[in-house]
Amino acid sequence: MKDILGQAIHDHYHKLSNHKLWINNQYGPKEEMPVDIYFRDEDDMPDIEWLAMNECRGTVLDIGAGAGSHALVLQQRGFDCTALDISPLACDVMKVRGVNKVVKGDIFVYDEQKYDTLLLLMNGIGLAGTLENLKVFLQHIKLLLNPGGQILFDSSDIAYLYEDGLPEKGYYGELLYQYQYSRQKTDWFPWLYVDEKTLEPIVNEADFDMEVLLEDEFKQYLVRLTLSK
Repeated sequence: MKDILGQAIHDHYHKLSNHKLWINNQYGPKEEMPVDIYFRDEDDMPDIEWLAMNECRGTVLDIGAGAGSHALVLQQRGFDCTALDISPLACDVMKVRGVNKVVKGDIFVYDEQKYDTLLLLMNGIGLAGTLENLKVFLQHIKLLLNPGGQILFDSSDIAYLYEDGLPEKGYYGELLYQYQYSRQKTDWFPWLYVDEKTLEPIVNEADFDMEVLLEDEFKQYLVRLTLSK
C-alpha cells in the first residue's frame, strides 16, 4: 500500500506541503485528519494517552509509533522505548526528531525482542482490522511479552455512528478506510473499533486478563491486558 500517511507526516515535519490529509470512509463524508495530531507535545495529549504512558513499565515497544510523539515522551522519562512503524518515511521523521530506537517493521511478523510493555495508542489496536484477525494478532503479540508484561491500548464503542440502527450483518466496529493526500489514495483497508463488551471474551480466549483503566464520556476507553496465571 502507498505510504501516504508517512508522506503526510514527512511533508508536515519538513514544511514541504500544505496539502490536507483526508480519510475516506463508507458511512459518511470524508474527514480531515489534522497531521499535527502526530506531533503533539505531552501537554496536548488527552487523558487516555497520559494515563497509558504513566502506566508503562520496563522496556516499551510503541507499536504504530507514527511521528514518535509518545516514544519521545517515554524516552524523556527515562524509559528504554523502541518505536515501531511500517512506514519508512515516518521512521525517517522519528530519527530526525530524536527517537533513539526506531524499527521499520510490520508488527504482524515482528519478533526481534521481548518487552515489558506493548503500547498501542490512538486506537492502535485498530490495525487488527477485524475481530477474527484480532484473535490472531493477540496470539502473535503475546510472544513479544516478557514474563509479567502488559499490553496497553485504547479503543472505543462507535455505535453512535449508526443513527438508523446497527447493521444487520457483521460487526459494526469493522470499518473500511482510505487515506487521500496530494492527489493520491491508498487502497481501502480494514480498521477495527471494538467495544468493551465484545473485547473481553476475545482477550479472555487468548489467555489475557483485561482491566479497564479509564473510560470517558465518548465511550473511548483504555485497557491493560496481562497474561492469565
